Amino acid sequence: MDALRIVIADNESIIRMDLKELLEEAGHTVVGEAPDGVKAVELARKYHPDLVIMDIKMPEMDGITAAKIISNEKLSPVLLLTAFSQKEIVEKAKDSGVLAYLVKPVKEANLFPAMEIALSRFQEFAELERELEEVKNSLETRKVLDRAKGILMDAYSLTESEAYRRIQQYSMSKRKSIKEVAVAIVDSATRKR
Repeated sequence: MDALRIVIADNESIIRMDLKELLEEAGHTVVGEAPDGVKAVELARKYHPDLVIMDIKMPEMDGITAAKIISNEKLSPVLLLTAFSQKEIVEKAKDSGVLAYLVKPVKEANLFPAMEIALSRFQEFAELERELEEVKNSLETRKVLDRAKGILMDAYSLTESEAYRRIQQYSMSKRKSIKEVAVAIVDSATRKR
């Protein structure tokens, strides 16, 4: 595993200290430490670390709530630590967007594989979101392109392929994307009405 920039959050300073030592001995950098969830979210926003490792039970804001904020803002993957392995806590952790979960006491043999899983899942989710965005963008382009072709077909008695060719030629000559040209055609036709 490459060296990571990590934020640690636990209300027990001894646990933070032990965890920091374990991580730094493995070549990672702890960029911030937090005694509560509020500070953990602040540090995640400030540093955009590669990973946030935090306890569930903390004052002011618990780890599950903080993890949900960090996950929703897509700041970094979160690995939750807890002294409890009750089913309802595990369910809440899953719903918060946490990508890995460890029961204390943290052992090196469990920590590093859990970190790798959290990082891997975070990357998979990011890739899925990118793909989804591409599909949405492609669908939007297709919809506006179809409308623009229809407008040109009606206005100039063109076939669909002729209308598309005109949009394509204009796109190349003006160095604009086909979507930009199609949007301009649709906007122009809408304003004329």
